[in-house]
Parts: sequence; C-alpha cells; structure tokens
Amino acid sequence: MESYLRAAVERAMKVQEVIMRAMAKKITWRQAGEIIGLCERQMRRWKERYLEVGYDGLFDRRTGKPSPKRVPVATVEEVLRLYQEKYADFNVRHFHEKLRGNTISG
Repeated sequence: MESYLRAAVERAMKVQEVIMRAMAKKITWRQAGEIIGLCERQMRRWKERYLEVGYDGLFDRRTGKPSPKRVPVATVEEVLRLYQEKYADFNVRHFHEKLRGNTISG
C-alpha cells in the first residue's frame, strides 16, 4: 500500500466497512450509497473495484495527478499582469469578456 494521508486511509476504512455490510446484506446498496455519499450504482462499481484490486482500490486514483483543466502558470501570470497593469480600470466581468473575445492586444 502506498503512503496515503490519514484522512484518505480513514475514508477507505469507512468505505470498506460499508461495502462489507452491504455485501453481507445487513444494509442495502442504496443505504450504503447514502452513508458514503454516492449513488447505488457507484457503490456497486466500488464493490467490483474492491473485489478486483483489494483495499488499495478504495483510494482516490487521482491523488498526485494534476487537473486536466490546469492552465499553464505563464498564462495565468500574463493575464494577471494585463489586468493589473493595462486594464486596471476594467471590472473583472468586463475584463473577462474582453479576454475571451480576444480583443485585448498585449
């Protein structure tokens, strides 16, 4: 098992306990989903992943990966520079509209 944050380990333990209770038919999959905060269908997917991968399958697989929507730092810095230096008299909404319309020339 990789090194996970304590909160992630506690959540995985809770999910494992709920899945085990649902598999033993002590609670329904709908009730299990309500406890965890997922729908019944997603709980069944988690059960399958738990059976295939084991305990490690209950951890968030996105941990440590950058968001696919991440904007490059250079772009953020350029937009911030333009807003502060050249378009300081614009409100955020107007600046955003100009920026999206590609009407700002650096």
